Amino acid sequence: MAQTAALTGNVDLYLHIRVLVAIILGLSVTRLISGIATLIQHPGRTPIWSVHLGWVAWALLNVVTFWWWEFRLSFVQQWTFGLYAFICVYASMYYFLSALLFPQDLDDYQGYQDYFLDRRRWFFGLIALTEALDVVDTLIKGEQHLRSLGPEYLPRIGAFVLLCVVGAITRNPRFHKLFVFAAIAYEISFFGRYYGTLN
Repeated sequence: MAQTAALTGNVDLYLHIRVLVAIILGLSVTRLISGIATLIQHPGRTPIWSVHLGWVAWALLNVVTFWWWEFRLSFVQQWTFGLYAFICVYASMYYFLSALLFPQDLDDYQGYQDYFLDRRRWFFGLIALTEALDVVDTLIKGEQHLRSLGPEYLPRIGAFVLLCVVGAITRNPRFHKLFVFAAIAYEISFFGRYYGTLN
């Protein structure tokens, strides 16, 4: 009986924490969707770039799936302020990425390609950090959860971080097009195989 009461308390605490995470992720979605809406409303105002739009799609997909898979945090047995702060920082990374993808203005740039390539070190640095935080988040959910993601999980993170390093260095448009296409395709595949159903 006491164990059931403790588990209920953990779930209630998680729901309390989830409110702030929802606000942060909501701001991220708002930034991305309003940026897309602006592109639709004023298509000729700023030259768009397919790579930039690809990373917008990747970011939106990740924000939505982040909210889905973070349900597993409800199984965490003991919450501390450090864990709470970590989850808030991890969720905030998606807002930073969203803000980088759609800045307040592009007055100093000729378009999204010029802007993206100029800010690529910040962007790919934040993505690499977000991927590293994902490993910590996975470990928080337990070793069993880590094993459930299969043998590809850690090599995938490592490969993605290395590609982010290359992306931060090179301005080659062909690399950037291939990278964002592969990132979106793999994200959809991984989510479909491991997170299609929560149990």
